[in-house]
Amino acid sequence: MSKKIIEDSSSTLWLFINLIIIGVVCAQTCLETGYFRPESLYGINHRLILTSLPTTVSSQDGFYASSVGQDPEKSYALGMCIPGSDSNLCSVCVKAASDGLLQSCRNHTEAFWWRDDNETLCFVRYSNRSFVGSLDLEPSLVVNNSREFKGLNLTELVDHMIATTTSDSYAADSKALGDSQVVYALMQCTSDISSEDCNTCLLRSLSEYQSCCLGKQGGVVSRPNCYFRWDLYPFSGAFGRNTLLPPSSSPPANQTDKDKTTISTGKVAVIVTVSFVFVVLVLLLLWFCFWRRGKLLRGTEHGTSSSLRFDFKTIEAATNKFSESNKIGRGGFGEVYKGMFPDGTELAVKRLSKTSGQGDEEFKNEAVLVAKLQHRNLVRLLGFCVEGEEKLLIYEFVPNKSLDYFLFDQTKQHQLDWDKRFKIIGGICRGILYLHQDSRLTIIHRDLKASNVLLDSDMNPKIADFGMARIFRIDQTQANTRRIVGTYGYMPPEYAMRGHFSVKSDVYSFGVLVLEIISGKRNSSFSRSEGGIDNLVTYAWTLWRNGTALELVDESLEANYPRHQAIRCIHIGLLCVQEDPAHRPNLSTIILMLDSNTMCLPVPRQPGFFLRSKPTNRNQESMGEGSSNSCSVDNATITDIYPR
Repeated sequence: MSKKIIEDSSSTLWLFINLIIIGVVCAQTCLETGYFRPESLYGINHRLILTSLPTTVSSQDGFYASSVGQDPEKSYALGMCIPGSDSNLCSVCVKAASDGLLQSCRNHTEAFWWRDDNETLCFVRYSNRSFVGSLDLEPSLVVNNSREFKGLNLTELVDHMIATTTSDSYAADSKALGDSQVVYALMQCTSDISSEDCNTCLLRSLSEYQSCCLGKQGGVVSRPNCYFRWDLYPFSGAFGRNTLLPPSSSPPANQTDKDKTTISTGKVAVIVTVSFVFVVLVLLLLWFCFWRRGKLLRGTEHGTSSSLRFDFKTIEAATNKFSESNKIGRGGFGEVYKGMFPDGTELAVKRLSKTSGQGDEEFKNEAVLVAKLQHRNLVRLLGFCVEGEEKLLIYEFVPNKSLDYFLFDQTKQHQLDWDKRFKIIGGICRGILYLHQDSRLTIIHRDLKASNVLLDSDMNPKIADFGMARIFRIDQTQANTRRIVGTYGYMPPEYAMRGHFSVKSDVYSFGVLVLEIISGKRNSSFSRSEGGIDNLVTYAWTLWRNGTALELVDESLEANYPRHQAIRCIHIGLLCVQEDPAHRPNLSTIILMLDSNTMCLPVPRQPGFFLRSKPTNRNQESMGEGSSNSCSVDNATITDIYPR
C-alpha cells in the first residue's frame, strides 16, 4: 500500500514539475533574425502596436493584424484567440502574451508566443517585415514531458483532428487510454493563412511528433502559424464542450471499505506533504535569487556612483578655471562651461547655483539616477562633482549649440530645411516620451523650450536639463508645486497659475515648440499692437480658425515643404496647447499622428492663454468645437487585416 501511495504522489509531483517546465520553455520564441535598439523609431512603433493589441483583438472577434510606422521602421503585429473565447479572457491572455514578449524579447525584431493559460489559447506575433497571409514553418519549438505512457500514440487521433482544424482553424479532442486514463489534444492555425497552408503546417508538426515524442505523456509542437499540444489532463477551456471523462475503475473484490479509506487518506497526506515541501523549496529559491539580485544591484549602484564621480580640480582645469571665455550658456539652474580633457574629449559642465537645498549624498543619488537615463534624443549626463559648496554636472558636449540659435536667427534659419525641422519635431517627441514612459523614472521636464534642445553634428535634437527638478529638489507634493520652474510662454495655464503639473504640462510646452519650429518665430515675439495678438499660440489659432494655417510657415522655407505635412504639424501643435489638459494627446499618440498620414485627428479646441482682440463669432466658435474629428489623408501607413 505504501509503495503505491508513494508512486501516485511522485507521479503527481512529477506531472506538476513538467507542467511548470513546459509552461516556461514554451513561453516566448524570440527569433534570432535581427535586433533593434529600444530607443529607436522601430522600438517605439513596436511598443505602440503591442500595447494596443489586447483591446483591438478582443473587439475584432478574436483576430487583429496591423502595422504602425513607415518603412524601414514599420512594425507589424498579429494577435488572435481561439474561436469562441470570452472577450475578457481573450484580452487578458493577449495582454499577458504582449507584455511577456516586450519583457523577454526586448531587442529582437521578431518573436511569437502561443500562450495557453488553462482558460483560453491566444497567439501574439510581431516582426519588422510583413508576414500576414504567408506560411512560415520555421522556427519550430518542441517540448515534451520526459515521462512515458506505454502505448500512447496520437497519430490516428491527430490525423482526424487535422481535417477539422483545416476547415475551422482549431480542433480540441480527447481519447480514452484503457480503463482509467484520457489523453487530450488541441490544434490551432492562425486565421490569416489558407486551408492548404494550415494543413501543411499541421502535417509537419505531426511528423515532428512522430519522430520525437511517441509515448510521451504530454508536449507541445509550436510554429509561427500552427500549434499542437497534448497531455493527460484537460489543459484548456476548449475542452469544456467535448471532454471525454475517464471511466471510474472498480476496486479489487477483496479490498474492504476500510482499506479504501486508508489508501485515500494516505494519498492525500503524502501529496499534501510533498507539495508543501516543494512549495517551501521554491519559495526559498526565489528568496535567495531576489536576495542575490538585490546584493548585486547594491554593489552595482555603489560602483556606478564611483565611476560617475569627477574630481573638482580635473573639471576646473578642463574649463580653464571656469573662465568667461569658456562660458557657453546660462540658465535658471546655473551657468554652463565648455571643457576639454587632455585627451581631447570635449564636455559641457553645468555649475549649479548654490541655492539647492540638497545635501551632498542626496545630490549624488539623484545625479546617478539621471545619468542612467540614456536615449539618442537626450543629452547624456556623464557624471557629477561635489566639493564644498560646489555641485557640478558633467554632460557630453553637443557641437551645434541650441535650436534657438538657428531657429530665430534670420541669417541661420535657412540651414533648417523642412526635413530637418520635421526630424527635430519627431526627435523631441521621442525623447520626452522616453522620459515620461520608457525610462526607469517618470520625469516631467517642466522647462521644455528651444534653448533646451541642443543639436548634434547631424542636426539631431538632444533635450537638455531633463531631471533638473529632481536634482535641484523642487519643493513639491504629488502633482502640485509651490515653486514654479520653467519659462513663461511655454508653461500651460494650470501650471503657471495654480502650480498643477503632469505629463500634459510637457505636452503643452511641446506644442508651443512645434509652432515655433514651423514658423521660425518665438512665442513671445509678438506685441499687442499687432491686432491685439501677443503670442504665437494666439496667432496660430487665429490663422487656423480663418482657414489660412499655412501663413504660419516660416517664409525662409519658401515653397520647399509638403503642404499636407505642414498642416498636420500645425494641427498637432494646436492639439497640444489646448486649455484643458485632458484634451491634449499623449506623447505616444502624437508619435502615431506624426508617422501616419491616415490617422484621424480631433479638431483642436481653444488653446490656453488665448487672447481675443474682439468677441469671437458664435458660428466660428461652434465650427471649431462642434465636430469631433478631422482627417488628413495621404499614403496609408496603418493597415488593418482581417481573417479569411
